[in-house]
Amino acid sequence: MANFNFNRVMLGGRLTADPENRQTETGVSMTRFSIAVNRRYSKDSAQQQVDFFNVVAWRATADFVSKFFKKGSSIFVVGTIQNRSWTDNEGNKRYATDIVAEEVNFVDSRSENPAGGQYTPDSYEPAFSGSAADAPKFEEIKGDDDLPF
Repeated sequence: MANFNFNRVMLGGRLTADPENRQTETGVSMTRFSIAVNRRYSKDSAQQQVDFFNVVAWRATADFVSKFFKKGSSIFVVGTIQNRSWTDNEGNKRYATDIVAEEVNFVDSRSENPAGGQYTPDSYEPAFSGSAADAPKFEEIKGDDDLPF
């Protein structure tokens, strides 16, 4: 039997509250937020069903979320599911499941998003900023024999 492990989640919804941004003791940014995701109507019920997901983002993603999103903002999150457990003050074992955000994207148009609908990180540098004449030259490979795969 093959050993197959896959943990990936994609969610689109609205923030239920403003993101909570914190820093760890070592200065790493961490933001927690919750999103509400509507479920399709069932035939038996005319009532809209909603699921709520707790999400945590780290470092630049955390800063991005806390800067550009607020309660009610539409958001698209790609990440992984992570379970954690701890013992509370009364000695009871507690469990929680979080979505760990790896990618976060805008959903609203610029007019709907108070942040303007775009993000340009301070550390962004284009891969190449010269003219076409200065671009690196690539060698054409004529046969499949030279390919490494």
